[in-house]
Amino acid sequence: MLKTRIILAVGAAVLVYLLFLLPKFVVDNDKEQIEGGNSPQETAEGPHSANILEENRGLINELNDQLANGDDFEKNLTFADSLAQLYISFNKYDSAAKFFEIIAERVPNLENWITTADTYYEAFGFAMEARKRSEMAEKARFYFNKVLEKQPDNMAVKNKIAMTLVSSSNPMQGILMLREILQQDPDNEQATFNLGVLSMQSGQYEKAVERFESLVLLYPENTQARFFLGVSYLEIGSKEKAKEQLLLVKSMDDDPAVQATVNSYLEDM
Repeated sequence: MLKTRIILAVGAAVLVYLLFLLPKFVVDNDKEQIEGGNSPQETAEGPHSANILEENRGLINELNDQLANGDDFEKNLTFADSLAQLYISFNKYDSAAKFFEIIAERVPNLENWITTADTYYEAFGFAMEARKRSEMAEKARFYFNKVLEKQPDNMAVKNKIAMTLVSSSNPMQGILMLREILQQDPDNEQATFNLGVLSMQSGQYEKAVERFESLVLLYPENTQARFFLGVSYLEIGSKEKAKEQLLLVKSMDDDPAVQATVNSYLEDM
């Protein structure tokens, strides 16, 4: 979660929606073809982004033609990268990832695998439809696994793989992977955060509190952890503790969306 995925600054309604996108099961923490943009994509884009996309349709088509018909290897890579960057500017990560994938297949190195995997992971986080999420998750895992072959101790990559697995037909595989990360690195920020969020999703707020309490002790500037700690406190009836954490988030992050989200919780208390 995770830019995949749970974003503090988008408001409480989206938070609840993203939590319910996760699989409904109990997390026992104690045991613990190239498209030119013609097909629709589930993203967080609004009308403004869609309008910009249409305004740049001519450029997109031109770059596509140059990529399809060009025989200069270096220029083709440049065209693919230009298309990918253009789609990223519209939050169309699935389209961007397909062009990064062209580059990764033609120049298979660590940097290109990471870029492709990360972009598919972003597409996974934005996708609203189950089939799309599954497709993007599988693509992301494919390239992340290539990275792990070269960097077997890359915890950031392992965390992302785990979260794609949590949304798969075998979610416990992802949970076990998160636990393995914490066995190797007990203070791993992302794995602890992910398990805390999954505890919230399954209604285990006491366990979520344990996760987030330990997290903010280690990483006091992690406002997302503090926010979720506050929400978890609220769910178990510890209103004063919840208020304390939410006020801290409010003082630490002046983003208007964050302020509005925190205020909505404080007003309801």
